[in-house]
Amino acid sequence: MQDPKKLFAGRVRLSVVVLMAFLGIFGLVSVGGASAQTPESRTPQVTREQADIQKFGLIAAAVAFGFGAIGAGIAIANVGAAAMGAIGEKPEIASQALIFIALAEGLVVFGFITALMILGKF
Repeated sequence: MQDPKKLFAGRVRLSVVVLMAFLGIFGLVSVGGASAQTPESRTPQVTREQADIQKFGLIAAAVAFGFGAIGAGIAIANVGAAAMGAIGEKPEIASQALIFIALAEGLVVFGFITALMILGKF
């Protein structure tokens, strides 16, 4: 019988090798189209005023998504801990507890949608 620590270490090594191979193949496939661009497909030049407006738009989108993700993380931590305690005492309410966790996860979706709406303005 093998040592469980050696077995786990072997599985971790295999997982890392498979992940690196996947990332390498994905990188090669995704970069293949980058060399096919012609000089005419460059992005148009923007003025200083347009750059300032775009800068604040990007910051607003990042803040909207970031605060949504942080708020959802805090909500899921609190709701998840309470749900696990309640499920430990009364296992038949597990589906109801999952609904409350999904409601907290909705905050990320709202932040993401708001960020997309901001990015769609320019």
